[in-house]
Amino acid sequence: MEQFEQVIGGFHYVTSEQESVPVLHRGKTKADLAYFTYPALDDLPFVVNAFTTRAGGVSRGCFSSMNLCMTRGDDPEAVLENHRIMAKELGYDLSLCVHSHQTHTTNIRRIFREDGGLGVIRPQELQDVDGMITDEPGMVLMTFYADCTPLYFVDPVHRAIGLAHAGWRGTIGRIGAKTVEEMQKAFGTEPKDLLFCIGPSICKDCYEISEELAEQFRAEFPDHPEILKAGDAPDKAYLDLWTCNRITALEAGILPEHISVTDVCTRCNPELLFSHRIMGNDRGNLTAILGLRES
Repeated sequence: MEQFEQVIGGFHYVTSEQESVPVLHRGKTKADLAYFTYPALDDLPFVVNAFTTRAGGVSRGCFSSMNLCMTRGDDPEAVLENHRIMAKELGYDLSLCVHSHQTHTTNIRRIFREDGGLGVIRPQELQDVDGMITDEPGMVLMTFYADCTPLYFVDPVHRAIGLAHAGWRGTIGRIGAKTVEEMQKAFGTEPKDLLFCIGPSICKDCYEISEELAEQFRAEFPDHPEILKAGDAPDKAYLDLWTCNRITALEAGILPEHISVTDVCTRCNPELLFSHRIMGNDRGNLTAILGLRES
């Protein structure tokens, strides 16, 4: 894959194309803050969307500096201040934010207004949940990453949203399709209306897996040999999570023109993004943010 180094707002990062999707922004309220948004979602006035970077927070050490996850071992007061920084920047109510305890399931939970603050300013009650959906104005969904793939869903007709966490387990389990199904049942969502975005995560040139796992992906995606390529050893292969999740979206009925696919790899950009493959467990998490504005 041909790569290009870009510098935006003083931050260096590597992409696969000259013009990247999503777009990196420098903070309006804090000069050292940096985060990504999707142009396709920025055009919707009722939606707030972002994918955080490491930059612009107050966390220290291996969590430096924008870590929004309370379960990594970071100072809770620093994490809460980071939440305040992002809420001010993006213009949402922190008391209406929700995040779940992710365990690589394909479980989807519908979020209501009374869930506001869970995992952020209230104790975590959403156990074993890797996807959330809502149509409640003001609610903001959050999921966490350090190489896995964030999946954003927006139904502009019913003003409903979904956010799902897809590592290899969620990807092979088709959590993207299950999120679409849950939005259909809950809100009457038509897949053809959905806007779908695949967020920054580990790229196909960095994600080496075992040949045993590669065989499972060949069985799940039998018509798509392009999702895999040979590894650096006979018992290894490289997996393209972005393409797998795009295929799942298309097969679920999402239109190709409604799909935005990242070109930003977490492992290629350790100065800007947390990566489990590079940092192990001594790190913070990146955060996918998707919400509905109050009005």
